[in-house]
Amino acid sequence: MKRRHFNMSMLSALGAVNLGFGRTMARADDGAANPLGAAWTDWKAAFLSPDGRVVDTAQGGASHSESQSYGMTLAVALRDEDSFKRILAWSLQNLAVRDDSLLAWRWMPEGPVRGPDLNNASDGDLFFMWALGRAAIAFDDPAYALRAEEMARSLEAQCVVPWPDGSGRMAFLPAAQGFTRPGSVIVNLSYVMPRAMREVAASTGADGLRRAADDAEILMAQLSDVGTMPDWFSIGPDGPASTPEFSDRTGYEAMRVPLFLVWSGNPVHPAVLRHAAVLRTEAKSLDFGATPTIIDRLSGLTMESSFDPGYAAVAALVECVSRGGEDGALMPPFTAAQPYYPATLHLMALLAQQEGYPGCLPL
Repeated sequence: MKRRHFNMSMLSALGAVNLGFGRTMARADDGAANPLGAAWTDWKAAFLSPDGRVVDTAQGGASHSESQSYGMTLAVALRDEDSFKRILAWSLQNLAVRDDSLLAWRWMPEGPVRGPDLNNASDGDLFFMWALGRAAIAFDDPAYALRAEEMARSLEAQCVVPWPDGSGRMAFLPAAQGFTRPGSVIVNLSYVMPRAMREVAASTGADGLRRAADDAEILMAQLSDVGTMPDWFSIGPDGPASTPEFSDRTGYEAMRVPLFLVWSGNPVHPAVLRHAAVLRTEAKSLDFGATPTIIDRLSGLTMESSFDPGYAAVAALVECVSRGGEDGALMPPFTAAQPYYPATLHLMALLAQQEGYPGCLPL
């Protein structure tokens, strides 16, 4: 594939907007231990195989572009170049099998075809290129930035589309295929990570990603007027609406929306405040240690809960920042004795706190 010449001024710009993340990575290689180092070591022991495959323990041992890219993002944050390279190498060998620069979304450990579906997942691609762009700076390797730019251009071309209502807004499709209908598109707002999209856009020139992030945040605010964030919905000529094809509850996917907003430096976004208010109310009716994982977005009532501490960590961070982020967060200690997904959200919540919310230090 032909690679574009990466604009080194853009790379410098990425470094300039990378202040919070840079603080997390700072001096990790000079002998000063990162406070998250022990948790990262436990996470790797539980979910990262020696060859660089990140294993989703609750999904039949499968791996995804999401799990690989999350692992790469964490590895860069912890300045773990060896792990980053191993995760990247496995991903390129096993997921970079499409005709373009994007990744196939899933790899199965058993079966005649390990990657039966070549469709991509836009959030996996987004975090992958975000990690690559940051690794170019952290590990002083511009080749990573070249690949990030190539992926960003492809993701912009295939997964950023206009709203069908003629408003001029842009939507971020979950994948290149399968989410457009005659006169409508299906979206999942948990695939939007505003900070990643803006940093990637700034470093690669793929400005459609920034526009999609901006418009998604506006939409999140509008949806917050009536409830928490849905996992899935459609956008048609009359704007957003539920779709019978997918659940519109606030579930295991939509719980990432307030986390990603907080991580993006937007702690008072209406979606964060709405989610925090629901969690605060529902905590009174749940067993101690349980966290809502599926919520009826209109009533705010809990439909399913979990004792996995990763979900509690996300909830505690969202609750803390919604109160001004000054009096600590009831985030449980990290443990790898939970499935891959809550364990990874747990580390992300701890990282977001470390980067931008010193007042929400875990109590």
